[in-house]
Amino acid sequence: MSRDVAIVAFAQTDHTRRTDEVSEVEMVMPVLHDVLRQTGLKTSDIGFTCSGSSDYLAGRAFSFTMALDGVGAWPPISESHVEMDGAWALYEAWVKLLTGEADTALVYAYGKSSPGSVRDVLTRQLDPYYVAPLWPDSVALAALQARALIDAGDTDEPALARIATRSREDATANPHAQLPGARPQGEYVVAPLRTGDCPPIGDGAAAVILAAGDRARELCARPAWITGMDHRIEAHSLGVRDLTDSPSTRLAAERAGAFDPARPPLDTAELHAPFTSQEVVLRKALGLGDEVRVNPSGGPLAANPVMAAGLIRLGEAAARIHRGASHRALAHATSGPCLQQNLVAVLEGDSHE
Repeated sequence: MSRDVAIVAFAQTDHTRRTDEVSEVEMVMPVLHDVLRQTGLKTSDIGFTCSGSSDYLAGRAFSFTMALDGVGAWPPISESHVEMDGAWALYEAWVKLLTGEADTALVYAYGKSSPGSVRDVLTRQLDPYYVAPLWPDSVALAALQARALIDAGDTDEPALARIATRSREDATANPHAQLPGARPQGEYVVAPLRTGDCPPIGDGAAAVILAAGDRARELCARPAWITGMDHRIEAHSLGVRDLTDSPSTRLAAERAGAFDPARPPLDTAELHAPFTSQEVVLRKALGLGDEVRVNPSGGPLAANPVMAAGLIRLGEAAARIHRGASHRALAHATSGPCLQQNLVAVLEGDSHE
């Protein structure tokens, strides 16, 4: 890397089941104002802006252009958009800063899942020839993965329930969580997954600001330096994958430097595991032991705004470094069925602190 780049600010909405009373622009604007306020920057001070969202959720083409009203695109700004979770927008902005084309970047993401059936919408990610015509929804596919894990002896239903309980108990300290506090596992949605094993459906948005070098130190007392980031993808066909493992996550983590023995050990991992069974897969792929605090924010089991939940994992990991609760953290984001696409970033605070 030619430059040091850090996350210097993070903001998110209070995630809720429905936001019928506000548009995407009205949902995003307070978050953008908050993240800029934290740094004292104005829109005109931002060198690059990148967003992540999905036209499939909005139900109209180029819906992200409306959200630019919340940013303020006049006078003209340097802007880009990815039809992915905002974590991938952050990756694009990170590369932009590494190349020296900008010193600061604003990254934001949003999603409103409430207007339609997100379980059905996500089937549009599937192989269009062999899988999508069968219309297996996202929960059914996650249940196949959970069953494979149980059959392999990697977990069982009580262990999955403990993951759900721990995550939502941790979320009681998160004022933005949609489902804080332990609750009954409920009925089967698709066996072996019960209601408690699945993420809530809800709306939300998040934003971060990136800055390079001395500019980061000017804007934040304890920047969360991105020491490495990488993303990889599994085969599109579910039938040729081992659903009990995630080699793409492992490879992304290796390339991001997560396993570097010369660096301090990880103390925090914010994992984008929307289903309890997927945390089992990710823990195994990343070799995370009990010494690593997993999803202290409550994770996506407590709030899972589609297209923003991955960016939130990076923001939550960075926020822990900002306030001194973590020194070296791993953040993970995923997209696609059964952990198909995976991004891993490693964040560190200044070593002298």
